[in-house]
Amino acid sequence: MQSKNPVFSKKQSTGWGGQAPTPQQLQNMYDSPSYAPPTQPAYRTMTLDDVVVRGFMTLGTLVVAAAAAWYFDVPLALAIGASIVALVLGLIASFTMSTNPALILGYAAFQGVFLGAVSSVFDQQINGIVVQAVLGTAMAFGGTLAVYTLRIIRVTPKLVKYVVAAAVAALGLILVNLIAGFFIPGGLGLRDGGPLAIVFSVAMILIGCFFLLLDFDSIEQGVKEGAPEKFAWQCAFGLTLSLVWIYIEMLRLISYFTSSD
Repeated sequence: MQSKNPVFSKKQSTGWGGQAPTPQQLQNMYDSPSYAPPTQPAYRTMTLDDVVVRGFMTLGTLVVAAAAAWYFDVPLALAIGASIVALVLGLIASFTMSTNPALILGYAAFQGVFLGAVSSVFDQQINGIVVQAVLGTAMAFGGTLAVYTLRIIRVTPKLVKYVVAAAVAALGLILVNLIAGFFIPGGLGLRDGGPLAIVFSVAMILIGCFFLLLDFDSIEQGVKEGAPEKFAWQCAFGLTLSLVWIYIEMLRLISYFTSSD
């Protein structure tokens, strides 16, 4: 039986949502592409070139500051003050995983002042030692990069724990040696130029090289996983820390052998 209610008949023909779509509208809806979620992240991802550029900027700032400190013969007391500022900035950048360029470049500048003054003191005592230490650091960097590229040593969570533990233990020994030096001449003998000091410096250089391995792995994983472009600053900061560590220990190690001659 056909309904005589015009309102009911209208709702049956058009539905409760309003006017029924025309055949042309239905065809357009059918032809339109289905929704596809965005495949690209909302930010530009980090590339290896980003890390290289930021690395050159950070190391370049450090080298320029070091050269200026050497040229202007910055007093050692002022250089120690710069090292304290660099230590504070470095701790902030490390524990907060900061990607702030001003913070990281500021660390590089203050650290460069310290390295320039210290390098000048070493060079005055032993002519040419700075060039040897720079070459030694470059060789350590190249050798570690080759080891990582050839997968001779693979970075695993267990390796990371061992490297961090070794670094903490080494820094603890340095602190104990410093305190012991107030009571015993030469402290524990970790920095007096003797056989134990040579072994300790070699161990410190190896720890620095292992930190380079961790830096290389962090860069590779960041590129693979699509880390934000700004993460390249943190990678550059890590590389700079490791290279500074190795360079300082190279200065010490070479000075031991030169002094013994």
